[in-house]
Amino acid sequence: MRPNLLNPLFGALTTLSGVGPKLEKLYRRLLGRDEQEARIIDLLFHLPTGVIDRRARPKLKDVVPGTVVTVAVTVDRHRPSPPNRPRVPYQVYASDETGDLILTFFNARRDYLEKLLPVGELRYVSGTTGLYDHMLQMVHPDRVVDEEGLAKLPLVEPVYPLTEGLSLNQVRKAVDAALLRIPDLPEWQDLPWVSRERYPSFADALKTLHRPASPADIDPKSAAWKRLAYDELLAGQLALALVRAHLRRPAGRATPGTGALRKQLIDALPYSLTNSQSGAIRDIADDLAKPERMLRLLQGDVGSGKTVVALLSAATVIEAGRQAALMAPTEILARQHHATIAPLAAAAGIEVAILTGRERGRERADVLQRLRLGGIHILVGTHALFQDDVEFRDLGLAIVDEQHRFGVHQRLALAKKGEAVDMLVMTATPIPRTLVLTYFGDMDISELREKPAGRQPIDTRTLPIERLDEVTEAIGRALSEGRRVYWVCPLVEESEKSDLAAAEDRFAELKRKFGQWTDLVHGRMKGSEKDAAMARFAGGETRLLVATTVIEVGVDVPEATVMVIEHAERFGLSQLHQLRGRIGRGAERSTCLLLYRAPLGETAKARLEIMRQTEDGFRIAEEDLRLRGEGDVLGTRQSGVPGFRIARIETHGILIGTARDDAQLVLSRDPTLSSERGEALRHLLYVFGRDEAIRLIRAG
Repeated sequence: MRPNLLNPLFGALTTLSGVGPKLEKLYRRLLGRDEQEARIIDLLFHLPTGVIDRRARPKLKDVVPGTVVTVAVTVDRHRPSPPNRPRVPYQVYASDETGDLILTFFNARRDYLEKLLPVGELRYVSGTTGLYDHMLQMVHPDRVVDEEGLAKLPLVEPVYPLTEGLSLNQVRKAVDAALLRIPDLPEWQDLPWVSRERYPSFADALKTLHRPASPADIDPKSAAWKRLAYDELLAGQLALALVRAHLRRPAGRATPGTGALRKQLIDALPYSLTNSQSGAIRDIADDLAKPERMLRLLQGDVGSGKTVVALLSAATVIEAGRQAALMAPTEILARQHHATIAPLAAAAGIEVAILTGRERGRERADVLQRLRLGGIHILVGTHALFQDDVEFRDLGLAIVDEQHRFGVHQRLALAKKGEAVDMLVMTATPIPRTLVLTYFGDMDISELREKPAGRQPIDTRTLPIERLDEVTEAIGRALSEGRRVYWVCPLVEESEKSDLAAAEDRFAELKRKFGQWTDLVHGRMKGSEKDAAMARFAGGETRLLVATTVIEVGVDVPEATVMVIEHAERFGLSQLHQLRGRIGRGAERSTCLLLYRAPLGETAKARLEIMRQTEDGFRIAEEDLRLRGEGDVLGTRQSGVPGFRIARIETHGILIGTARDDAQLVLSRDPTLSSERGEALRHLLYVFGRDEAIRLIRAG
């Protein structure tokens, strides 16, 4: 149960005056709450990105066009729109002793403007200036006030990110009302530390950011912002530490394997393991032999061979008579894992089965029965694995792929399918060090940095979209040589507002040119259709696969040696790296063509340049973090994992280590958070949406 003290923060936005159901819909979009109602806390965490600084009052001759200013002017005359021509703007001419200013209004009411700007009177006008026909003008000033109004006007006013239909004034008014709802909260930070760092309280920090006294107040390096960032980081570290304590507290079961099955599998591999694969397998076998539960993250760069490490880890528990489960976020990926593992496992007599939403009726019942009786050693699947009727005879190891697509509770749900289950979490997205601490601070870590022997470097080139015809011709030549090609588009179909190349249009065009060699796969197809398209491509029936990012993770066709990515400037770095990783998986040389639409922004330019320079996913991840921020790097913006709302990793990442140490110290002294500070920290966990962790304390 959430503490009653916090209820005002979790009230619906519609409880604020002026926010009706219609506006609430817009606030949902603005605050990223599309599926749930927008709450007061969400608005308070919607921080300003800039300010309007009214402290400077230049004379008109000193105004720099394009800047926001507040000027004192005398109203000289009105020039209303001509009758029957409402589209012509209404103009008010004003001046000071140094120059002239035209105030321009569209769709304006004459009576309203005559009252607002009476001729001959002095008015203070605030807004963005510009030049039109060599005349200084201001279109729809933000504020028009007299001497008395000026005294009440904030000298520094925050500017917020907006969405279509919401004005700056509406958001400011709502924020002002929300600030009045902040209750008197207990201090959850260590008091001597707060005073040493000169941090304001939680409530004062929010008030400073939303009512800044100077532009410096809304700098992420300011004391107010750092205070809130540290609160958020501590909430995250505390939640991770509680998960870890909860997973570690029940004694594990030591599962020392004999090594016999592992040896059989290694002997059957058509290649030798890399040093980092061997190291990771050793770490995992050591963990499994201990009486504590394993919770390990296996980070591998694209094509570094994580699936084989997962299979050899599973072999260790199978040797001890137990079972393993491998859970993937999508059906395509689950089937890919199954296709990789099953033939290798067969060489050692290991039984592997698959379970997704597609297995139904008799087929599903048969899998479930064999699993219960222990006839299946490894079960590969999607979310279907933690449904109630899935029972293992003795689950010893749960392997979760692409961890950031699953929540903590889903990880725990799979772990509950057995007694003291060990956990191996895998990701093909190399994660920057600071983020590993943030999101995976509850885990031990193994990294796979090398590519298997025999892999060739990928030749990556960038080309403007205007050279599309040349690219198509080059693809034609590659196809005639028997090569296989991916062509990636950013969207499934043309949307009214977008000029993006749509996969379906591009497919139709390429099919006209290359006929039956061409095929299509995208996210809206049924699972069976996707699999059939992938199988045709893998088997060589088709050679040109037009795809959306559905192929981003795990698709393995060693014969594919060319990739075209259209509108590469629209993708994040890690996503480009993942996509490029679908080629260069065999012994042939591979080429990746990144097509972009000019002009490129600075970030897009930097992204494409890094792609040309390196294939090192760990370096790419660090650069991606620098360019985009953490939520995008982990894919959390889309996947529902809470990205940071306040903390900016590039500015506040340095605080993560402190937050981690603080969380561990707190829990070593007060594992159930029942001391005075512990109770306050429970409030913190609720405020930042980490209350899952509180349920763990209750569950004991």
